[in-house]
Amino acid sequence: MELVPTIRAHIEKYMREQNLKLQHFSDITRINVGTLSAIIKGSRPMSMNQLNQITSAMGLEKGHFYESYGVESFIESSPHWRRLEPYLYECAEIGKLDCIQQVITHVTDDRSYIEELFEVAEGFFARRLNEAALILYECVADSEKYQHSERLALCQYRIFLLHKTLSKFDNLKAAIKFEPYIDKLNEEVQLDAIKDLANLYSTLHMWDKVWELAEELEKRVDFQLNFRTNRRKNKMRIALYPIFSYEAYANLLKASVSEKRKQYREALEYTDVYENIMNEFQNPTREEQELIERFKGWAEGNRYLYNLMLGNIEVLGAYLNFLDANPKEILTAFVYIAKAANQWSYNIDHALNRFENYIIQIKVEKNSEGTYNEQSSNLKYILLFYELAKYRLSQNQIQQGIEHLITSFERSVSSNDDMMCIKCIDLYGKYRNQASKTQEEQYTKLIYKLSVPTFQ
Repeated sequence: MELVPTIRAHIEKYMREQNLKLQHFSDITRINVGTLSAIIKGSRPMSMNQLNQITSAMGLEKGHFYESYGVESFIESSPHWRRLEPYLYECAEIGKLDCIQQVITHVTDDRSYIEELFEVAEGFFARRLNEAALILYECVADSEKYQHSERLALCQYRIFLLHKTLSKFDNLKAAIKFEPYIDKLNEEVQLDAIKDLANLYSTLHMWDKVWELAEELEKRVDFQLNFRTNRRKNKMRIALYPIFSYEAYANLLKASVSEKRKQYREALEYTDVYENIMNEFQNPTREEQELIERFKGWAEGNRYLYNLMLGNIEVLGAYLNFLDANPKEILTAFVYIAKAANQWSYNIDHALNRFENYIIQIKVEKNSEGTYNEQSSNLKYILLFYELAKYRLSQNQIQQGIEHLITSFERSVSSNDDMMCIKCIDLYGKYRNQASKTQEEQYTKLIYKLSVPTFQ
């Protein structure tokens, strides 16, 4: 078996090749000559700062020796937390994830470091060093899997959030795996966990599950508010948001589920509930006032949307004024404006003309990196151009309608959205004989792409 040269051997070789005396190398590295001598002889361990100074002096990039340092300091030798903690942070900062995984797999054999590793994971999480944090949380969770502790539950919550953020695996599996740990979390953290689970199930269109979690969230908020008088008034809040806002959010979720079920009157009722909850709060702090304004904005926009879907066209003008002030809502809004126009035979040409540049921009940005990448936004994009196609075709604006339809079909194919592909194909078939030659060629290419299997 070939022996791998140690870091000390690399240093000695470099000094020989550069004809450097110890004092000269000490001057270059800015490490005391006695300390440097002891490091090279192997009688004194190197700190991370000293390793980085030596690496820089040798003209190598930071992290060049990190793998070797991990093996020599924590696998072949007994690990010492004073050196291990900075090593983990340095590796995380420059993305040396393999080094972290290699060392942690070995170190977690000794359960005495579990608490410290968890604290480092929390530090990584706070700094958004997500992939490094995930490695530590998973190692700690695996070591604690039989403990049924709050720390294990918090690890599983963080793993759930990080897998979702990093798209590490199927979201439904992530939710199912995490859900049993909710009750072991701190009572306030439970509110965030339930909210996050409900948001994930919303992206999966599992509306019964979203409703169930909304009711659970409301119940747990009520419990906390009822027993609040028994708590110290100056106790630091653990939940991300003020407690009362979770009750409002639960009703926002119920309004969203009602809308998906086409129960628009019920959606309006729940909208009144969450807005009233926010309005009842007295003497709000700056944070609380910002939340109140956010919920009021959601309530205003959603009321326009629900009324449109109920056939109340008279709200459209006010809705368009609202969108002028809230351009981020335009994509979602026009899905419903076009859908309502198709359902109730509205004429929305004036609305489309008014926001023509926004709609063009949405279409232009479809291939931009990072634009509309999230699953929910992707579906809104597909639905927008499908509903616009239906509208234009119903208005006998055939060429523009087919153009919108092909736009929707193209994204449906690339997203493997079989249901929307079928709907686009069905609608195209009704107008195929009126398509231009270019449009027919585009459609044929998409059909071919849809029919040819892809292998991952």
